[in-house]
Amino acid sequence: MATANLSVESKDFTLPVVEATAGADGIVVSTLRNDGWVTLDPGFLTTAQCESKITYIDGKNSILRYRGYPIEQLCEQSDFLEVAWLLRHGELPNKDQYDRFISDINHRTMVGEDFRTFMGSFPRTAHPMSVMASAVNALATFYPDTTDINDSDQLDEAATIIMAKARTIVSYIFRRRRDEPMLYPDYSRGYVDDFLRMCFAVPYEPFESDPLYVHALGRLLIIHADHEQNCSTSVVRIAGSAHANLYSAVAAGINALSGPLHGGANEAVLRQLKAIRDSGKTVKEFVEDAKANGHRISGLGHRVYKSYDPRAAIAKTYLQKIMERADTLKLPADERALFDVATELEQIALSDDYFVSRHLYPNVDFYTGLIYRAIGFDPSMFTTLFALGRIPGWIAQYREMLADPNTKIGRPRQVYTGYTERDYVPMDQRH
Repeated sequence: MATANLSVESKDFTLPVVEATAGADGIVVSTLRNDGWVTLDPGFLTTAQCESKITYIDGKNSILRYRGYPIEQLCEQSDFLEVAWLLRHGELPNKDQYDRFISDINHRTMVGEDFRTFMGSFPRTAHPMSVMASAVNALATFYPDTTDINDSDQLDEAATIIMAKARTIVSYIFRRRRDEPMLYPDYSRGYVDDFLRMCFAVPYEPFESDPLYVHALGRLLIIHADHEQNCSTSVVRIAGSAHANLYSAVAAGINALSGPLHGGANEAVLRQLKAIRDSGKTVKEFVEDAKANGHRISGLGHRVYKSYDPRAAIAKTYLQKIMERADTLKLPADERALFDVATELEQIALSDDYFVSRHLYPNVDFYTGLIYRAIGFDPSMFTTLFALGRIPGWIAQYREMLADPNTKIGRPRQVYTGYTERDYVPMDQRH
């Protein structure tokens, strides 16, 4: 094993190095605590919390791979449920495995009346992500015989239940906000096709999903399925390290994803595009003002990618196809101009040295919000769609964490910079 040398206050440390199959190697610093040292890395910019075989990202070269498969190949040749199997099991399924997985998902999509009543207790105006997190967490109370994380069969069943019922949960949240009744699943339809039917169909009337929308949404679910050790995935792993059950860990991930700096960024992009449209300025003028005042432009730049986000390239391709279909476009007329605003903004970002030198390229959120709107979803639902796609990754990361013999309960350290010891002062003596 390779080693690294560290000198601190005239003391030398020899630290082991874990060699990566791709990407950066890792210096193991855990033994430093034996000598009273901790490492300080706000935001974990250079800290790896684990070894993982699930997702690989090369931010400099626009590479994203699930289990070794390029994201472009998976979007071209695979589908969401096959990718979910791949992430969970590490290999692509054979025909029998794939068919059985689809059947297992389909026959667990239905929710019982008690669960529907539970979901109906939330205010219709409640934030969809809060309802989604609560609903997923509550599944543990409806299926208590699937919460033993030391039983592989129960863990498999819990994973399948979450995958299956998440689309029912999200579709019902969407319909309740519009005061519409829940639609139950149709097992004869595909995962994405039936999800769109459950969201948009009118009861007792035939409904045919637009194949382009089905395919586009399926690709968005795939590109969101996992993304290495991001904020919400780290939360899932940390919760799981305490042996929280899978439902609780995934619910924790949903709550983390709800933050505007994480999953809510696509809503911010849409608001920004509208602000540009309504500002009375050209896109170029808006950008120059932002540069002059140091304002961040939503949808540009990423913590990991220092080149064009490969997920953004895929999303852009499908948005272009959707925008060419004016006859079936559900995007409100006053929002159709937002595509032109986004296109011009992207062109400026790719050619202006201000953005290029800072590696501020379009990220996955830049175009996904417009696709969701074009399909017919309200902005408040965008992050639930992100979560729907991310669930397979959370499940895979949780299972990998449990199986890793090196896993310990997550317990970060700190560098204390507060008061040293001081004496209590009675209230009548305080200034």
